[in-house]
Amino acid sequence: MTIHAPKRDILPDLAAAIGEKHVLSAETDMAPYLVEERGLYRGEALAVARPGSTEEVAEVVRICARAGVPIVAQSGNTGLVGGGVPFGGIVLSLARLDRVRAVDPVNATMTVEAGCILARVQEAADAAGAFFPLSLGSEGSCRIGGNLATNAGGTAVLRYGNARELTLGLEVVLADGRIWNGLKGLRKDNTGYDLKHLFIGSEGTLGIITAAVLKLFPKPRLRATAFVAVDTPHAALTLFERLRAAHGDQLTAFEYIPRFGLEMVLRHAPGAVRPLESEYPGYALIELSSPQDHADLAEALETILGAALEDGLIQDATIAASEAQANALWHLRESLSEVQRQEGGSIKHDVAVPVSRVADFIDAASAACEAAMPGLRVCAFGHVGDGNVHFNLSQPVGMDKAAFIAEWGRFNRIIHDIVHEMGGSIAAEHGVGLIKRDELVHYKDPVAIDLMRAVKAALDPQGILNPGKVVPSAGPEILDAIPRAVR
Repeated sequence: MTIHAPKRDILPDLAAAIGEKHVLSAETDMAPYLVEERGLYRGEALAVARPGSTEEVAEVVRICARAGVPIVAQSGNTGLVGGGVPFGGIVLSLARLDRVRAVDPVNATMTVEAGCILARVQEAADAAGAFFPLSLGSEGSCRIGGNLATNAGGTAVLRYGNARELTLGLEVVLADGRIWNGLKGLRKDNTGYDLKHLFIGSEGTLGIITAAVLKLFPKPRLRATAFVAVDTPHAALTLFERLRAAHGDQLTAFEYIPRFGLEMVLRHAPGAVRPLESEYPGYALIELSSPQDHADLAEALETILGAALEDGLIQDATIAASEAQANALWHLRESLSEVQRQEGGSIKHDVAVPVSRVADFIDAASAACEAAMPGLRVCAFGHVGDGNVHFNLSQPVGMDKAAFIAEWGRFNRIIHDIVHEMGGSIAAEHGVGLIKRDELVHYKDPVAIDLMRAVKAALDPQGILNPGKVVPSAGPEILDAIPRAVR
């Protein structure tokens, strides 16, 4: 399955540009770059190019552009929607662009290259006496370029925003090999279009992010973490409203976990410990934080949870008495995505609705899916505070995994129709990639699709940057070669 047949052998040109040892063409060497993490897609490529600088990235792009060869940029290759899987052409790995170029504590910014592992970005900020808040389960292996290309979210969006809100400037290699230097650490700049927003969230279809200026924040000096039992998602949402009204920006995280989700973690996650004595229908993981070292957050959290318990809004709660206990509570939430595979096939949806509709969505979508397949096990969890629900479905016990996965398209329609009716989005923080490409065209405003196609045509007229992903805007030859989203 090949998107483009190269007009000529470009491998010698790539080797001359970046060094022969950084052009991988052996099947075993390329194998890790060709498969999506969940195994839903497996691609192929002519080679993997591993440039070591922005200038080398630009030269690789120029070589491919002259030959009409597609380019799929990869950072950590931890994506979940098939957006980094190549179907012919070149994989351009940014892993060697891993320098922290500058830290400016007074401006509260740092400039990092796209290949920096997210955990290293966090560590560099910490070493400078500051805090970079983007936090994901894969932060030990994902890289900041991919985080920006997918507009990653994570557990701290409620307080700090998505990757888009954490970025002040970008350096980008365009489809013709030119380098746009937009590495400005400015909070105010009205000199025309804010071009960085074209590339953040574009999944490498408009340009290749090679570096970024990121915002830094004061280090949280205190935090209070609680694990709370609730009867319904509506009770969790009401509790969130109370906490937000009482604590504002100190409310850093509010995560919802259903009983089935916690049961999976306790069965399969090493080191997982039951946080409460009894079992309940659902749970909320709450965190307050402050850069002030004299705030008594635990007492404040205890007060508001005590009132909620008296009102019957919550059923039980525990507040971490130490950093180790807080980490143990977070371990329950952070293990949830990984352990689902231990229960067989999992059909995953990453959606967003207005915060006010989160509980309605969980109830409506759960009822619809359970009616569509008796024995189906719903695991609806995630970032209630920002409206992002990971609405995942585990196969009925004893059902054939392949037969269950084959139902993905039917459940897409059930769930996405409800999301659409509630004014939501079918792609919240994981991106569109391949798995939601056709769904996007089905649900998004046709005028918006036309605008997206026009932007793609203007910035990548040959259609060589991650072709066929996000919006099917290239020619029939390219589209016919790329698998359609799972149905």
